Amino acid sequence: MAAPAAALAVPPSILDTDLYKLSMQQAVLKTFPGVQATYRFTNRNKSTLFSRQCAERFRTAVSHFSFLALTQEEREWLQKACPFLEPSYLEYLSGFRYKPEQVDIEFVPAGDDDVRGQIYITITGPWVEAIMWEVPLMACLSETYFQTVDKDWDYEGQADLAFEKGKTLLSHGCAFSEFGTRRRRSYRTQEIVVENLVKASEATKGPGRLTGTSNVHLARLYDLEPIGTIAHEWFMGVAALKGYENANAKALKIWEGVYETSGTALIALTDTFTTTAFFQEFAEDTPRAQRWTGLRQDSGDPFTFGPRVKELYESLGIDPATKLLVYSDSLSTEKAVKIREQCTSLGLTKASFGIGTHFTNDFKSLSSSRQEKSKALNIVIKLAQVDDKPCIKLSDDLTKTTGDKATVDYVIDLYHLPKS
Repeated sequence: MAAPAAALAVPPSILDTDLYKLSMQQAVLKTFPGVQATYRFTNRNKSTLFSRQCAERFRTAVSHFSFLALTQEEREWLQKACPFLEPSYLEYLSGFRYKPEQVDIEFVPAGDDDVRGQIYITITGPWVEAIMWEVPLMACLSETYFQTVDKDWDYEGQADLAFEKGKTLLSHGCAFSEFGTRRRRSYRTQEIVVENLVKASEATKGPGRLTGTSNVHLARLYDLEPIGTIAHEWFMGVAALKGYENANAKALKIWEGVYETSGTALIALTDTFTTTAFFQEFAEDTPRAQRWTGLRQDSGDPFTFGPRVKELYESLGIDPATKLLVYSDSLSTEKAVKIREQCTSLGLTKASFGIGTHFTNDFKSLSSSRQEKSKALNIVIKLAQVDDKPCIKLSDDLTKTTGDKATVDYVIDLYHLPKS
C-alpha cells in the first residue's frame, strides 16, 4: 500500500528540532542579540526535482509554524533535562514564535516543464530568530516531498529495520545516538525509529549503548537524553563577524564564555574551515584542549580522523583515551562498527556515533518489489551572511564547500590550504 495522503508536515511541537538549535540560540541571544542573518537552501542533487504541488503544500505548512509555542510542561522538562539552558533563555523561548514572513519560498520550473522544477528558500531576520528555521524547515520539506512527489514507498518493515540496526550497533559495542531529524522521511518515521531503538536497547545485552536522540521532542516523549554539540553555523557566523584569522579559536572562546560553567560537554566541530586549519589553532592552547570534552568529525575520511586526533592529543601531553570522539558524517550501521573497531585498536575508547539519514530515511521502492533504494533528499540550509558579511564553509569534502567564492579563496590562502 502506497504512503497515504497525510496532514501538512508541521512539527507537532516547537521542540521537534535538534538540541543544538536551542543551545546555539541561547548563545546567540547572549552574545550577538542584534545581528541580522540570512540562510539559504541548497538542493545538492540537481537531478531531483520538486513539483509545484509540493512547493505550494510546503508553503502552506510553513505558514502554520507560527502556531508553535513552548508549553509549560515542556518548559519544566527542559529545566530538568537541559540545566545548561538558563532561566532567562527559557523565558525567551517561551515567548518565541516562528515568523513565516521570514521565509521566502520560490518555485522555478525546469525549462518548459511548468509542473516540475527547483525550490529556492531564503530565510532572513535577526540571527537569534532565523537560527531556529533550519532543522524543522528541512524536515518539513522532506516530508512534503515524500507526500507529493515520491509516493512509491510505505512504512512496512521500518520498525524491524530500526530494531535490527540498534541491535547490531549495541552488540558491537557502539555508543550511538539518533541524529535523523533534518532529512527524515516523515515525523512518523523518526518516531518509529526512536521507539524501536529504545526497544533494542532494552532487549540487547551488549557492550554498546543508546546515548539518546538529537530531537528534543522525542527525547522528552521516550525518556532519552537530548544530544547536541555545536554546528558549523556558529563558526561561520563568528568568523564573519570577528574575522577569519584564528576564527576557530574565537568561536571556541565565545562558546566557552556561555557554557564553560554550565556542566554541559564541550564538543568542538573540526571541519568548518577544514580539520587541518582547526588542528593548527587547537594545538596552540593546551589548557583549552584539556577543557574541551572532545571533537566531532563531520566530513572527509573518518578512518584518518582517529589517528590524527590521537597524534594531536599526544603531542599536547593529553591522554587521547580521556577524550570523546563523535562521528556524524553519513554513517551507516556497518560504517560505525568499522570505525569503532579502529578506535578501539587506537585506544580511543570514548568514540560515539550520531547516525541520521541511515536511521530515518532508509526505504525501498514499492515498484521494485523493495529491491531498489528509495533515495532520500540531499538538501542543506546554510548560513549565508550575518550583518551583510558573507559566511562560508570549506569542509573536509570539497563538494560541501559553500558560500561567497571570494571569501572562500581568501580563507584558503589565509590558512595555507591546498586549492582544488
